[in-house]
Amino acid sequence: MEQRLKGIRLTIAEYRRPDPATAPSKTKATGLYMICTLEKHRAERAGYADALMFDWRGHVAECTGANIFFIDNATLHTPTPDCFLDGITRRTVIALARKRGMAVVERTILPEELGRFSECFIAGTAAEVTPVSVIGEHTYRPGKICETLITDYGAAVQPRKLAAE
Repeated sequence: MEQRLKGIRLTIAEYRRPDPATAPSKTKATGLYMICTLEKHRAERAGYADALMFDWRGHVAECTGANIFFIDNATLHTPTPDCFLDGITRRTVIALARKRGMAVVERTILPEELGRFSECFIAGTAAEVTPVSVIGEHTYRPGKICETLITDYGAAVQPRKLAAE
């Protein structure tokens, strides 16, 4: 867990998530993921694990294959999925946080807010719950909330042992 809590580094994507009037943005459509693939490869070539993508309006949207969460004063903030996929893992993490009594706010997050958050993590099928330590010039310190949600998510998705064992 200690190594995982060091967090991954993200860069800021050059491309943006498209206007929902131009493509079915809430679906896993191949054409939509081409932008993400290009940005993921660009980020990796530059030494980052992934890229944070803005939406067509310039608001924080998601990473190339995972949703993003920020923590400020023990409250989770996550972009409203109005032009990107509202992932199953995203919804699971929100439910787990609320079950623990954590406040979760789905809202527009502006790029200029990135420096005000204390913790950050991404959530997705492949990423599960992965802490973030850097986004561009902004740094985060993965802490207790990230650790708790990693543990809770792992417990929720691990197969249960049979009673006969």
